[in-house]
Amino acid sequence: MHRAPPNLQITVIGIAVMLTVGGALWVSRPTGSAAPVAIGAPSDTASTQLTIHVTGAVGRPGVVHVPEGSRVVDAIAAAGGATADADFTTLNLAALAIDASHVHVPAQGEASSDLASDGIDLNTATASELETLPGVGPVLAARIVAFREDHGPFATVEDLLDVPGIGEAKLAQMRESISRP
Repeated sequence: MHRAPPNLQITVIGIAVMLTVGGALWVSRPTGSAAPVAIGAPSDTASTQLTIHVTGAVGRPGVVHVPEGSRVVDAIAAAGGATADADFTTLNLAALAIDASHVHVPAQGEASSDLASDGIDLNTATASELETLPGVGPVLAARIVAFREDHGPFATVEDLLDVPGIGEAKLAQMRESISRP
């Protein structure tokens, strides 16, 4: 019977030991994925999670948690995805998801629940589009856009009160022309 040279035996044994140790380290490594968050369960990392109420034509309507920076499409996916009869014509799936907001996915033929179906969306409107609102000129439109860029999207129409130059009377003047924040 032929015996391998001693140096080769030591090399083979060394490789086997390294593979065994390496495999054990690989199996015990942290995976980096967090435990899934159950729908409706409070988030352990509230500062990096958004809580969104998703209703309508989705698999599991209810409260979902998505990472900060997620889009509306991500919130819908977290709610089990859209059903076959979902109608996305009135939804901006690419819009940033807003904490504590409500996303309703209408079914085909369902009437829209927008405040004004042809109004201005505060989170997507350009300065020139904002100027079409009653009582809003170029200066105030620029302030609204700057405020949105500095503080993130508007969660409610009432958030406009935080924009310098907008008070209760000005907001009341604009309210009917705003479709959604």
